[in-house]
Amino acid sequence: MARIALLGTGLVGGSVGLALTKRGFVVRGYDTDPARAEQARDLGAITEVATTVRDAVAGVELAIVAVPVGAVAGLAIAALDAGALVVTDVGSVKAAIVQEVEAARPQLASQFVGGHPMAGSEQDGLAGADADLFAGAAWVLTPTAGTDPAAYTTVRSVVGLLGAEIIEVTPEDHDALVAVVSHVPQLAATTLMDVAATSGEQQATLLRLAAGGFRDMTRIAAGHPGIWPDICVANRDAILAALDAYLGALADVRSLVDAGEGGELLALLDRARVARRNLPVGRPDLGPMVELRIPVPDRPGVIAEVTTLAGRLGVNIVDVEVAHTMEGGAGVLTLVVPQTGEARFEAALVDAGYHVSRSAL
Repeated sequence: MARIALLGTGLVGGSVGLALTKRGFVVRGYDTDPARAEQARDLGAITEVATTVRDAVAGVELAIVAVPVGAVAGLAIAALDAGALVVTDVGSVKAAIVQEVEAARPQLASQFVGGHPMAGSEQDGLAGADADLFAGAAWVLTPTAGTDPAAYTTVRSVVGLLGAEIIEVTPEDHDALVAVVSHVPQLAATTLMDVAATSGEQQATLLRLAAGGFRDMTRIAAGHPGIWPDICVANRDAILAALDAYLGALADVRSLVDAGEGGELLALLDRARVARRNLPVGRPDLGPMVELRIPVPDRPGVIAEVTTLAGRLGVNIVDVEVAHTMEGGAGVLTLVVPQTGEARFEAALVDAGYHVSRSAL
């Protein structure tokens, strides 16, 4: 693949563009702000400036939509209407976007693959763009039952070249997960910072005393605020569910503090300490690889079924290939996965009715 359209050249879009041009791609950029598109070219995030969406997607293999969540579906639809072969995005909400594209363009929606790189910066706009932003970061893809296998493979191939760890889940599972690990933390950090900053006469002294723990916990409150209203609207239900769980847990902690339950507080702190230390850091050594060959019927949703099963089991798909047979309307899905966790994945595939053959690499 040589040519990509980048629709939106802000912080994440600019970072995607820099990562692509660094790897030799020709990137044609479009932005509703022409001056910003010119800046992106000067920075090296794009190689060509397009003045319309149609011009941007003409002759490219993939269009990447990198605009605020509220504008993603509309721009993705515009790209499909303009003839884009495959479209993906980088928005942090998936279900609402996927549903809007499917409802508006049912005949073209199979060419749209939702995506979300789990990486960001407290810096604003194109000036904060970084070619290495995605190295070692998780990049979630959300294929559905209607996703075209070739479109999915195209998106996965490009994302894999940017150094990210690809995770496949359903759009709904994605939104529930990011509500916990991204959206509620942002709201919690913002609220805590606001409480500290509006403490009346004590404000100046309090902020002068702010130590490492407070600064670490509120770091993300320094990020660009403009993206968050759209996110909270688009992912409302999942965020409310996560907030309710968090508020319930805080109420439990308040009760423990009020009752002076030192032992139970210690147990909570210890559980959290262990869980925090077990969080993965960076991209781990994946170790020995195994190739799985899975005959699959030629029907909508089969790729999504297999890859989301891997995502639920925490199995990283390192490579994927779809080979169609000459007759019978079937094909073979070939996956390369780490040996660790492969047995559980294979057993789950068999339980789901697939026949799997494996070979060590």
